[in-house]
Amino acid sequence: MKPHLAIAMLALLAGTPSAFAQQAASTLPAVSENKVDTDTFTKTLVSANRFEIESSKLALKKGVAADVGDFAELMVKDHTKAGQDFKAALEKSQATASIKPEGPPLLPKDQAMLDQLEALDGEAFQVKYITLQTQAHKQAVAMFSTYARSGDDPALKEFAKKTLETLKMHEMHLRDVAAVH
Repeated sequence: MKPHLAIAMLALLAGTPSAFAQQAASTLPAVSENKVDTDTFTKTLVSANRFEIESSKLALKKGVAADVGDFAELMVKDHTKAGQDFKAALEKSQATASIKPEGPPLLPKDQAMLDQLEALDGEAFQVKYITLQTQAHKQAVAMFSTYARSGDDPALKEFAKKTLETLKMHEMHLRDVAAVH
């Protein structure tokens, strides 16, 4: 991905001013349009996966519509499994021992999105949850597709390939949910 596209994607996903996204992008290694390095993939994956789980648990507490609640339950289940699959892939990988499946605190963009959701209730929460889930899954599909194609760690590349189908299914499910709400 070209650097300016990476910055634009981060700005879109962060849901915060573009200055924050540019600052966040400058702390990440450069990503070419054909490659995502393993360090960026693993750090982004751990945080994004935690965001999916935490935001979906929040959705279940906030009393969303039944179909949105069903989607949130699916997110908790599928992303918990993805975390377990990632841990298994990491054990087989060539990645450095410093990468931990539970990871550090959420990356700033993921924490900012979670903070936005925590501040909302009712219809405003539901609309923002659907929007942020849609954005997060678009980013995840792009990153997993790129890593599955060009990643440099065979075990993590295989994990990306297997997980990609689930992420694409989530995207389709989100389109259906968004169309109703």
